[in-house]
Amino acid sequence: MIYFDNAATGGFKPQSVLSAVSAALKVCANPGRSGHRLSVACSERVHACRRQLAEFFGGYSCDRTIFTKNCTEALNIALLGVLRPGDKVVTTFAEHNSVLRPLQHLEDCGVKVELAPLSPGGDIDIAAIASMVRADTRAVVVTLASNVTGASPCIQKLRSAIPPRTLLICDGAQACGHVAINMKECGIDALAVAGHKGMYGIQGSGALLFSERLDPLPVMYGGTGSESFNLAMPEFYPDRLECGTVNYPAIISLAEGVLYLKSHFNEERDKLFHLTRLLHEGLNTLPKVRAYSRPNYFGIAAFAIEGVGSEQAACRLSEEFSVCVRGGLHCAPLMHEALGTSEHGLVRASLSPFNSEREIELFITAVKSVSNG
Repeated sequence: MIYFDNAATGGFKPQSVLSAVSAALKVCANPGRSGHRLSVACSERVHACRRQLAEFFGGYSCDRTIFTKNCTEALNIALLGVLRPGDKVVTTFAEHNSVLRPLQHLEDCGVKVELAPLSPGGDIDIAAIASMVRADTRAVVVTLASNVTGASPCIQKLRSAIPPRTLLICDGAQACGHVAINMKECGIDALAVAGHKGMYGIQGSGALLFSERLDPLPVMYGGTGSESFNLAMPEFYPDRLECGTVNYPAIISLAEGVLYLKSHFNEERDKLFHLTRLLHEGLNTLPKVRAYSRPNYFGIAAFAIEGVGSEQAACRLSEEFSVCVRGGLHCAPLMHEALGTSEHGLVRASLSPFNSEREIELFITAVKSVSNG
């Protein structure tokens, strides 16, 4: 089987990650919930993972590095926990529903949301975003890489183009692990991370890192192991935003993924770009195939096949050629509206550095067969 659905979830994990998860599963203690040595040891390991993640992304502090079950939960905390009725927000047509749906809910509650159009070529248009931001705009919310096409803004230019007081909240689901991100250097106030994609963690791993300019309110309430006498959530982070038992194996996997990336980052980045370029070159040789993406660092190639719906194409690639891709709208309906592909969607192939040139050759042959009927 050829697995080209890594933008949905990473299909390949380094052995070091698998070994770390296996070891974590053998530990039955609950971090931060008991005073015995095993619980304390697990708690210390969670804190070490927090520190690793904050250092990797140039975060602001360990305490403001919150573990979540996925990027969607992180974005919900950043948006629902920070924005209030009367606030004004600018976002883009490239966003995933993990941004659009919380913002739709907030708009129903009195937050003013404006959508910046994409450029004619389907890129995230920094000038269009900046033109919509006013002195009283509370936040700009933007993806660091489109999950449909891999379109990516220069985040430093965006930060420079908007007022200093405006918060910059970034969806890093497709970008984290693939390109270098330093929150302090880029002026990012909140970064939502998906651990199970480019970070090589397992499903159930995610994080939110945020600056001192944000003080998110809890979106969930429950036990924290601290201030148990207090019926309100603690005032300090990370406890204020982390209630219930943390996903210890997932956190360990994410930390191990960070260690792997620190040792292999440049080679992984360069290989993924090389493979993605080869994939686009192959697609562009097929007369009945139209690519809607360009070579990028995120492993994403989106395309349509003349006369074949995207979901039908994805199904045929799976059943006839044992290839895993995704068809449809990819939970990004406004991006497809901007691209003019809302009716039939697009086929998305998404690569990992663990894929090979041979797999791309076989994939192009399969797509050619599907396009020829």
